[in-house]
Amino acid sequence: MLLTAHHQDDQAETVLLQLLRGSGVAGLSGMDRANQAADLLGDDALWMGRPLLDISRDSLEAWAQQHQLLHVEDESNADPRYARNALRHHVMPLIATDFPGFQQRFVRTAQHMQSAQRLLIELAEQDLSACLVDHCIDVAKLAGFSRDRVDNLLRYWFGSRGVRMPSTAWLNEMRAQLFEAKEDAQLCVTHADCEIHRYRQKVFMTPRIDPAALPQAAQAFVWAGESSLYFPAFGGTLHIEPAEEGMSAAWLAAQSLCLDVRRGGEVLKLAANRPTRSLKAHYQAGDVPPWERVRLPIVFADKQLIYAAGIGMDCHAFAPAKGDRLQFRWVFDHENG
Repeated sequence: MLLTAHHQDDQAETVLLQLLRGSGVAGLSGMDRANQAADLLGDDALWMGRPLLDISRDSLEAWAQQHQLLHVEDESNADPRYARNALRHHVMPLIATDFPGFQQRFVRTAQHMQSAQRLLIELAEQDLSACLVDHCIDVAKLAGFSRDRVDNLLRYWFGSRGVRMPSTAWLNEMRAQLFEAKEDAQLCVTHADCEIHRYRQKVFMTPRIDPAALPQAAQAFVWAGESSLYFPAFGGTLHIEPAEEGMSAAWLAAQSLCLDVRRGGEVLKLAANRPTRSLKAHYQAGDVPPWERVRLPIVFADKQLIYAAGIGMDCHAFAPAKGDRLQFRWVFDHENG
């Protein structure tokens, strides 16, 4: 635990600064008595404690003088170009003239806001749990909440995923599109850190996809018995695994293979007793969202499509006789671990 000398006046400055910036309940909660110092010092095991938040600056200075403690003043503390210093030197003395003891009231306000924030987090956890389906949010369940509860849930969802908190205007726009767009619309709202999609009445949060970062050309390769092959340009690994039915090792090793992304018009037959269908039809049947389809790689042997990630193997590549058989499996980098 790292102890710091933040005091009552610092807490009052924090609350006033957040109030002027238009912060919500979380901002008006001021400084916590203790919290992880990972963001500041990069150590998850280190906590920062502020045991002096209820004590005024004057009381601390008097105690320091009584015990003849020496201190060093940071010269930047006098620079009014910093917002906190402008409040400390120009604004707070004027407030203290007409409202003596306002610091204590600001500290109590921060304590009330901390309590309110804890309740909002508790409610958001319950609401998100009720709406969450396979890491995405059920729009029908979300629509049953009031606007304030929806916003509280979405803000908590963003925070829990490590995404920067959206502005009120952005949140209003996203909420409107989630509920007002046509049911079959493939909605995408772009955030600085992610993309928000609505697909089949579910809300997904996905990493932002830069079209320029998608593979622009196919990559030829051969298989020489490896259990996996890494393709950095495609952002993942192709695993070659034993299976009850699949390709023979000898046949696979003799092929000129190629990894690519879907260009349009490709077809695949999953089994002898199933019809040949387009990849689009397979993706729709498998409930694969459109934004994932553009990144999922496919494998050709010469010009024959033999595998599509997110769908499976083409049965034409299966060996007719029994024996050791192999199938492909694709895993993106972000799915590991």
